[in-house]
Amino acid sequence: MSFPQPSISNYALITGASQGIGEAIARKLAAGGHNLILVARREDVLMRIADELAGKHGIDVEVFAADLSKQRDVDALLEHIGSKQIHICVNSAGIASFGPFMQADWGYETNQFNLNAAAVFRITKAVLDQMVPRGEGALCNVGSAAGNSPIPNNATYVFTKAGVNTFTESLHYELKPTGVHCTLLAPGPVRDADIDEASKSFIDKLVPDFLWTTYESCAEDTLRAMRKNKRRVVPGPLSKAMDVVSTYAPRGSLAPILGSFYAKMGEEQHA
Repeated sequence: MSFPQPSISNYALITGASQGIGEAIARKLAAGGHNLILVARREDVLMRIADELAGKHGIDVEVFAADLSKQRDVDALLEHIGSKQIHICVNSAGIASFGPFMQADWGYETNQFNLNAAAVFRITKAVLDQMVPRGEGALCNVGSAAGNSPIPNNATYVFTKAGVNTFTESLHYELKPTGVHCTLLAPGPVRDADIDEASKSFIDKLVPDFLWTTYESCAEDTLRAMRKNKRRVVPGPLSKAMDVVSTYAPRGSLAPILGSFYAKMGEEQHA
């Protein structure tokens, strides 16, 4: 089955739509004429994006403000989309933490697991319950190149993303006979095209600008892969390098090196 075309009754559901990859994909889909349901915590930001896209592209854009780390908010979202026809779903919402697991804020770690893994799991089932009987639809879950290998000082994040990676790739094969497209987006570091020098992180300063993937180019690569029903898309040169290294390098040698970088990111995060 081909990639779903826009229609007056269909919606593309985008989580994490207030910024980053989620916002960039939402903008690309809006330009293609798809109605949208935008999900994130910040209702004011979503409303601004929704008004802009609806006015510019003549589409219907709904806003659903929710904290998907909370079960009640996921429950409410699933009830809402149960009355809609979802033909595209991009699970982009996610958070990360850096530093030793045993020194981490347990509340934040729990929210990270709930958002990055549990919410993706539940939303995936809800949209596939619609798509599979119709024999049409497209699902993209945002995992990470970081989910390919152990990374000390990033343990909860890689736990969740390793799960999303293998879960989504497994579904890709299961769903092939149904006509539903299923693609894993597994990026490395992604950022805005232009970053103020004062706002640059340790990684921003370490990696040359030409190696970075922008949110816009990531969105383009992702939608191209979804249309072709590719199993996995890794956008940009830095992400591809991370993907190869994390897949094939000896884990015993790689983990301590990665861990030292993530320890520095943890120090920066908590500074």
